[in-house]
Amino acid sequence: HLLSSAFAVFGEGGSSRLPARFILRGAGWGHGVGLCQIGAYGMALRGKSYEEILHHYYTGVTLEGLSPR
Repeated sequence: HLLSSAFAVFGEGGSSRLPARFILRGAGWGHGVGLCQIGAYGMALRGKSYEEILHHYYTGVTLEGLSPR
C-alpha cells in the first residue's frame, strides 16, 4: 500500500520549462490525529480487534462505552 498520496513536488536543474529531475517529498500525515487508515486496515486484515488497533495508535488510553442520552 502507498502510505500517503500527498506529495510536494519540486523541479531541480534543467530549464524553467523542463526540470532535469523532480524531487517528491512525502507530505501526508493524515489529519494530525495519529491513526493511519492503511495501517489500521492492515492490522484488521491480520485479525487485530478494534481495541488492539486503537491501543496501538493511542497508547495509554482507556476505552469506555457511552450510554445513550
